[in-house]
Amino acid sequence: MDTDQIDLVRDSFVQIVLDTDAAARVFYGRLFELAPETRSMFRIDMAEQGRHLIETLGRIVTGLSKLDAMRPALGKLARRHVDYGVEDRHYAFAGDALMRMVTVHGGPAIDNATIEAWKAAYALIEEVMIAASTDYRGLRSPT
Repeated sequence: MDTDQIDLVRDSFVQIVLDTDAAARVFYGRLFELAPETRSMFRIDMAEQGRHLIETLGRIVTGLSKLDAMRPALGKLARRHVDYGVEDRHYAFAGDALMRMVTVHGGPAIDNATIEAWKAAYALIEEVMIAASTDYRGLRSPT
């Protein structure tokens, strides 16, 4: 990602933060529509879960320009997701849900360049998290 793309993601994320509850509802609504089996992975109140989602996204968006520094935190997040039952195939569904949230709540400036910037950001994060998940599953499996 280049700095212009990072700026587009950050600017549109500010709009999402203006209504975190509604944005999270869009995200989880789409996720559960695409992958209903993921619903059972959430044991807490969905409003609280939504706040966790937006908070985590905020940390990721803030750290996009320092992806290498973010890798350990993303690895930890990926390991937690494995423990919840997330499979690699779920990342595509989450990416779709994220894009729905961005297009609905990213504000009036959402355009093709912003959508492409979010896709690029998600692709980077997805790659890091799937790699960390794969490593973690390998450590957990009996040898």
